[in-house]
Amino acid sequence: MTLFSGMNNTQKTSGSISIAATADKVYRMVSDLTRMGEWSPEATEGKWIGGATGPAEGARFKGTNKHGRKKWSTTVTVLEASAPDRFSFANKLGSKTLAVWSYQIRSTGRTSCTVTETWTDHRGPIIDILGKAITGVQDRAGHTKSMINTTLEKLRATAEFGH
Repeated sequence: MTLFSGMNNTQKTSGSISIAATADKVYRMVSDLTRMGEWSPEATEGKWIGGATGPAEGARFKGTNKHGRKKWSTTVTVLEASAPDRFSFANKLGSKTLAVWSYQIRSTGRTSCTVTETWTDHRGPIIDILGKAITGVQDRAGHTKSMINTTLEKLRATAEFGH
């Protein structure tokens, strides 16, 4: 049994939403990981670390998360920061990628865009078992799909109405 999965065990889930705001505005929102707790039902807060002050390729961020009574932290590394189109980061354990979160933002007009949030899981069976114990989430893919939908709805409300 390996800690990390191969390509055949990779899970992926995503969601998309149309937002009446510019791609630039939405990119600035999703790439500011210090704000993710405003929209994500699991993320609570975080800060840039290792000298990073904002989203840039290679920048690191430590976030705290909560599900029910369980709390944990993760450190992620920004993989892509291509304003205003793409932003992604990886949750790693050592040099191994456990999961990648990405946002693709496509302008659909002068003041509108479509945002697609995607989660790609690369954990193997042992890390999956440990994750269940640490987070209390038994169905990570199903839970993440629900979180993506909630995150996108809250992101839209903030971008369009400021709340």
